[in-house]
Amino acid sequence: MAISNIRYGEGVTKEIGMDLQNLGARRVCLMTDKNLSKLPPVNAVLNSLAKYGINFQIYDNVRVEPTDQSFLDAIQFAKKGEFDAYVAVGGGSVIDTCKAANLYAASPSAEFLDYVNAPIGKGKPVTVPLKPLIAVPTTSGTGSETTGVAIFDFKELKVKTGIASRAIKPTLGIIDPLHTLSMPERIVANSGFDVLCHALESYTALPYHQRRPCPSNPIERPAYQGSNPISDVWALHALRIVAKYLKRAIRNPEDREARANMHLASAFAGIGFGNAGVHLCHGMSYPISGLVKTYKPKDYNVDHSLVPHGLSVVLTSPAVFAFTAQMHPERHLEAAEILGADIRTARIKDAGLILADTLRKFLFDLNVDDGLAAIGYSKADIPALVKGTLPQ
Repeated sequence: MAISNIRYGEGVTKEIGMDLQNLGARRVCLMTDKNLSKLPPVNAVLNSLAKYGINFQIYDNVRVEPTDQSFLDAIQFAKKGEFDAYVAVGGGSVIDTCKAANLYAASPSAEFLDYVNAPIGKGKPVTVPLKPLIAVPTTSGTGSETTGVAIFDFKELKVKTGIASRAIKPTLGIIDPLHTLSMPERIVANSGFDVLCHALESYTALPYHQRRPCPSNPIERPAYQGSNPISDVWALHALRIVAKYLKRAIRNPEDREARANMHLASAFAGIGFGNAGVHLCHGMSYPISGLVKTYKPKDYNVDHSLVPHGLSVVLTSPAVFAFTAQMHPERHLEAAEILGADIRTARIKDAGLILADTLRKFLFDLNVDDGLAAIGYSKADIPALVKGTLPQ
């Protein structure tokens, strides 16, 4: 099991200057995006850096749903700056961009595709030492503060892919629930759907002992190793929190208890899927995001079409779990019960349909776009969507 160190609590962001001092950091790179750079979470970090006299440079050009080009831009900045520590303040897009910048700045002779997952890249193991990275998540979704994964859109092929290595895990995740109070309603919803699917997929992933073939050397072993007894604990715990608090967090921005719990659930699910991995919802989500035409979601202040990651993941979930249940019906039924289904008279062979119906009701209650047609796709797009899914 590999996880980052995590610190949780209201207001813990004010300690970040001390953390950097303790690390002996002399030149710090602070990464964020244009929207966040004006909001309280970045302010809290800047105040702490100023208070402890930390020398830093800001990079606020991170793209929401990053691309290979936006990664390369951040990498360029990191190489020029010769930083000895990194701080990422934002959602998964910011934290993932910062991981990539840290990796390639530490490995200046590497080509970009060297560390990108096969079959799109070469998937080489990371053997260079990286600089410390402190991640300060501002959404309750990706769990990127606990994982060794960085995801981006590879524009030329119109697919999403990523870099997966334990070496790029943040050194410390600072989980401060105060940061979730500035999240608009739809961002709370879409990031919460990511947590929901992280938990469901890692709990229903192919078990670690059924994966074949076993790598000949542990360094080749993927971070995503299949469901396992430790990931299961975190996935189920995250799922229970989602069932109890997600709707409340979306409907009432003042519900601090709900938002604080969803912030924790995101990290918990990250610990689960960061080791077990995800499966079809995520595999299919990448072309759904990558081939987007004109869709622009409510509450996202962006100048390009985009399908938010959590939305692209959850749209296929009823169909996915109806299909995967034949492998592990008991787990699917257990998940349906946690999400509110009455399973007292349920037949085990109906597990997939019961979980699918439970998810559908959950999504309808939250006014989620109804399927792929609602975000601009038609039957004619299915071959391209399939083609984009297969490399995953």
